[in-house]
Amino acid sequence: MVTDVVISGAGPNGLMLACELSLAGAHPLVVERLPERTLENRANGLVGQVVRMLDRRGLYERLTGTTDPPAPTPGFVFGAMPLNLSALENNPLHTLLVPQRRVEQMLEERAIELGVEIRRGQEVTGFTQHEDRVAIEVSGTAGPYRIEARYLVGADGGHSITRKIAQIAFPGVTVDHTISRTAHAKVPAELVDPADGGLNVPGYGPIPPLLHHRTEHGMFVYAPLPSSPWPLIATTEWGQEDAEGPLTIPELRASIRRVLGADIELGPPEGEGPHLRRKLTGGNTRLAERFRDRRVLLVGDAAHVHSAIGGPGLNLGLQDAVNLGWKLAAVISGRAEESLLDTYETERRPVAERVIMSTRAQAALIAPGSEVTGLRALFAELLADPGNLRRIADLMSGNDIGYAAGDHPLVGRWAPDLILDDGVRLAELTRDARPLLIDFTGGHWGRPQTKGRSAVPCTALLVRPDGYVAWATDVPQPDEKSRASLEAALARWSLTFTVAQP
Repeated sequence: MVTDVVISGAGPNGLMLACELSLAGAHPLVVERLPERTLENRANGLVGQVVRMLDRRGLYERLTGTTDPPAPTPGFVFGAMPLNLSALENNPLHTLLVPQRRVEQMLEERAIELGVEIRRGQEVTGFTQHEDRVAIEVSGTAGPYRIEARYLVGADGGHSITRKIAQIAFPGVTVDHTISRTAHAKVPAELVDPADGGLNVPGYGPIPPLLHHRTEHGMFVYAPLPSSPWPLIATTEWGQEDAEGPLTIPELRASIRRVLGADIELGPPEGEGPHLRRKLTGGNTRLAERFRDRRVLLVGDAAHVHSAIGGPGLNLGLQDAVNLGWKLAAVISGRAEESLLDTYETERRPVAERVIMSTRAQAALIAPGSEVTGLRALFAELLADPGNLRRIADLMSGNDIGYAAGDHPLVGRWAPDLILDDGVRLAELTRDARPLLIDFTGGHWGRPQTKGRSAVPCTALLVRPDGYVAWATDVPQPDEKSRASLEAALARWSLTFTVAQP
């Protein structure tokens, strides 16, 4: 028996891909070397377009417990510089404070609901590609065995064994002059500002919560998160010698004194936890030479790694999975030619390149030194311009993503968050990951479709399964040219659409 797709890795990206494939009618199998979900929390929230993407799959509600749509965040940071987004018209930046382990749990539950098999304690150790399948070698608790699949997807992280076996180069740079220390810790209650939840540090002053705070000597973060009764305390320093052994509270406290020039009396957190203590030296910025080698594809960190500053990782990786899922399923079902898979890299590589550019720019802005302080002063002036602020917000959210262009400015862009006549949101119509044609003319496209009641910059549009616009038109009634352009879009993306009938 040949499985449709084997996904190596049951992290958020692998599980999201499994869900997308299942919704599109394919049958994925997930193998994961860890025997159970990790308790380590590698991220504390979601930033960017992915928040709205989860809403369009009904997964935002699972994480938040609310049926309300996501609301943009009024403020954020770029390179430890505050962004006041509250006055920005159509603010595109959304955030969701939820630990990565909760995201993984939710996605695993959803995948199992959709019938996905997840094999834990199993690791891909090798594979051989054939013309019509991949023979995959797996090491499990009961010994080695083989799986044959139409495709193999590596969602197995920055050290991806899938990428290495496929001999896909992973060029980039490694830096070793920074040390980041992060831990849950107890802080004196009298230091917490009851107004904003930040810290008032004796001998230094106020520090807002949840924001990167840069000084001439490093960076400090105080993050009280709803997922833990104890705040996360973090520092980043340049050019410091690393103390041997695991991170300790006294070591973190000494780092704070160097960064702030003031002391915070930290204590160890109480209770069972899990309590994070992590120390990272240096970091990698790398981009895979290619995202696909015949029947082997890469998503998430297997395809790209970068600094975590600004929280772009899950935004990038989860949308890799959503972009690939419907395309791979269409090829497996025979609805599309294999060439459709080429668009996965042509669309997602430029996005990864922009994330790498953004994180490198932010790394430059948080570095110590008077020259950087001067650069930050200039950058602050630039951010006072609403146009520049909009550009940064679009960059950090992914709202500036534009896939294949077309005859209409909406084509290739994220579909607007429309509300139809009966109050149904577009997000409620896209939960099955099917293409969707929405007609705002009242049925002139020959089907009893519902008009939109929110302001829309078109008369009809075709939404791809990943939430991006495949086709749009301004004509009040179909004519020969507009019908031909719709048929061309359907053929190009191998789409069979459903009709918006709330």
